[in-house]
Amino acid sequence: MKKIIIFASGSGSNAERIATYFRENEGIEVSLILSNNPKAGVLERAKRLQIPSIVFDRQAFYHSEIVLDIIKNQKPDLIVLAGFLWKFPENIIEKFPNKIVNIHPSLLPKYGGKGMYGSFVHQAVIENKESESGITIHYVNENYDEGAIIFQAKTTVLKNDTADSLAEKIHQLEYKHFPEVIASLLK
Repeated sequence: MKKIIIFASGSGSNAERIATYFRENEGIEVSLILSNNPKAGVLERAKRLQIPSIVFDRQAFYHSEIVLDIIKNQKPDLIVLAGFLWKFPENIIEKFPNKIVNIHPSLLPKYGGKGMYGSFVHQAVIENKESESGITIHYVNENYDEGAIIFQAKTTVLKNDTADSLAEKIHQLEYKHFPEVIASLLK
């Protein structure tokens, strides 16, 4: 059985989509969901999906090996960041090279980096009158949104799009492609 661990900070819609996608695949499971936000919606989703979850703080993540030890105990085949907003520490990246992937709501390298997440990305795309946006699935390295790109998918940005309407288009791309790309990485 191949194991996926998911890190999420928010509502967890991508985490749920990934978990339900792999429920149909007997060889892959989401074994744990971790969050840095004790009020994150992903924790309620994890409970409903009967997936164990753990909440951690900055101390456990950056200044100890607590989170690293949790990950090592799970022996994951892949670590998936699905709306996780903290920069990943180097001690975890070093222990799991090319085993940590993230999804970003733009066509990197555009609109990436610290502070560029969610509606901030969509608003910047619209303000700059881009004709297209999309998603980027990439490996995680020591810098925000700079790891090697694995996959991109595009959508057209219409003149009447708002940050909210663009976000909906991006979510549809995420829900369709993220589980498929994860599955391909685990083959």
